Amino acid sequence: MIDLHTHTFFSDGVLVPAEHLRRVEVLGYKAVAITDHADSSNMDFIIPRLMQVARDLNPLSRTRLLPGIELTHIPPALIGPLIRKARKLGAQVIVVHGETIVEPVAAGTNMAAIEAGADILSHPGFLSEAEARMAADKGVFLELSGRKGHSLTNGHVAKVALRVGARLVVNADAHTPGDFLTAAMARMVALGAGLSEADYEQIQQNMNAFVAGLPDIK
Repeated sequence: MIDLHTHTFFSDGVLVPAEHLRRVEVLGYKAVAITDHADSSNMDFIIPRLMQVARDLNPLSRTRLLPGIELTHIPPALIGPLIRKARKLGAQVIVVHGETIVEPVAAGTNMAAIEAGADILSHPGFLSEAEARMAADKGVFLELSGRKGHSLTNGHVAKVALRVGARLVVNADAHTPGDFLTAAMARMVALGAGLSEADYEQIQQNMNAFVAGLPDIK
């Protein structure tokens, strides 16, 4: 199991990173990204602290902690500059909070995130085929979400992604201990969105390859 979109008490989650990591270690996770919500007000607070806790905990855990960030409700014009800033600060996984149908995300967010080279466009709602094609071209992952509300458009996201060859991920968007996906539930999220077993296996391979390509935190 790998999850590339979760939250701690650095934003609207409830756990400190150490407990967060321990709980997914017990579930058998290979890696987990902590991607707390951020904008220009708190990014430089969150990312260095996640970098430090990754240095402290990774040598002692079977599960690899990946420091990340979720750029949330950012005006589209600012998404590119903030992605660049997040990478400069050391974030290994950059998620952009996509145009979910259950929140008033600004129109144009999906395209701005893809154009700027986010790693993951989370819960992108009714993304267009043009957006999905650009995600495929740029290697941006499109998320199938395990989170209530955001998951309502998983079927649409999966269908469009498969049509154009865009890569998918399955993430919990976990905020509390009960939100973490088991391996069985992650599979159900994918199959429930209309994917085949082979499609889900490809998702797992892509997520493993992404994590394998990230350097260790020094």
